[in-house]
Amino acid sequence: MPDMSASVSLAVTHLVPLAEVDQNKVTPGVLGFIVFAVMALAVWGLMKSMNKHMRKVDFEEADASGEGAARKDQDAAEAAPRARRG
Repeated sequence: MPDMSASVSLAVTHLVPLAEVDQNKVTPGVLGFIVFAVMALAVWGLMKSMNKHMRKVDFEEADASGEGAARKDQDAAEAAPRARRG
């Protein structure tokens, strides 16, 4: 496998002459924009993935009055005979 540091130093060597460095003014330049763009794309991808996974989550909210627990017990009782038949 080739040495990655050599590839990185070669890429930086080619980028440095493209950017004229003014000693009185420091800016992020093209490399800063590229890093920012890659990070923005990564965050966008993670958000899209999170939304996809959150859509798959299925849950029932418990009622404040306690009816949710009674309904859950009733649903379980109704499902038991159906499971024995099939």
